[in-house]
Amino acid sequence: MNLPGNGIRTRLRTSLVLALLPVLPLLSLTACGSGGAAPAAAGARAASAPADDPVAGVRTAEPVAALLPADVRKAGTLRIGSSVGSPPAAYYPNGQDKPPAGQDIDIAEAVAKVLGLRLERQDASFETILPALGSGKYDVGTGNFGVTAERLKTIDFVTYINDGQGFAVKTGSTKLTGKITDLTQLCGLTVGTGAGTTFEKTLTAQKGVCAAAGKKPYEVKVFSETGAVTTALQQGRIDVVMSTINGLRHQAAQPAAQATFLGEYHRLDVGFAFRKDSPLTPAFQAAVNQLIEDGTYARILQKWGTTDSAIERSQINPAEHT
Repeated sequence: MNLPGNGIRTRLRTSLVLALLPVLPLLSLTACGSGGAAPAAAGARAASAPADDPVAGVRTAEPVAALLPADVRKAGTLRIGSSVGSPPAAYYPNGQDKPPAGQDIDIAEAVAKVLGLRLERQDASFETILPALGSGKYDVGTGNFGVTAERLKTIDFVTYINDGQGFAVKTGSTKLTGKITDLTQLCGLTVGTGAGTTFEKTLTAQKGVCAAAGKKPYEVKVFSETGAVTTALQQGRIDVVMSTINGLRHQAAQPAAQATFLGEYHRLDVGFAFRKDSPLTPAFQAAVNQLIEDGTYARILQKWGTTDSAIERSQINPAEHT
């Protein structure tokens, strides 16, 4: 597990204490981290984004920009497929269609500024972004994509945060009351998660653990929209949600969400996604590291309350955590 070092985490936590972060009362759980995000449910309203703008002062770093392919520097633009769902990763403040806000949005914009590029953003669902990279529709993809061994076969990653998998239940539930450390704790329950995510894959692949333990299997219900997962949890149609650590932690802090976070289950590096053997990865890695070194990265994470997911250095195609 590639968790941030004590030094940077201490510094970032100190900064976070000083930050005045507004509450973002969104009623939809995020399913983007390590997977994909989807629009919020009808009636869900996301508050305004935090007012501070740590990206505003970022300038082009010529030694880093020089790592880009010549044709990209000449064009000055990159096409980015962006999965937008809910905070803190990426969402639409105030229920508006544009512009999106969130940790992923800020980091991508900051990297583009370091590289002297303009991003041509196209909102897309998680399921469509990775295949579209291979076809050349996008140059880079974001959606809080977790780095897995299976994805590394066809996708290159440049890491920028460490998130992962966690669980949440409806507040007051007695079916699950403690941290999930083993999937046998889910036996006999109905688990909701996002379509096409690592959560769905993990739950499906491990479904036999209940039978092996002599228990009733858990049922997996998959939703294409994150708002639908929230509604199902609140209405009692599912017992527990599996989604991103940061998204569930954020959601549990909103009283209207009626959700209780049960803790981290499995950490994953999260990164920008590229087609295999993309020439863009060295420049993106250097740009993320530039942001870490100059403090912009810490301020972005402070803004979105994700300091505990900080990385010390960006990596290209790290091995999946086990």
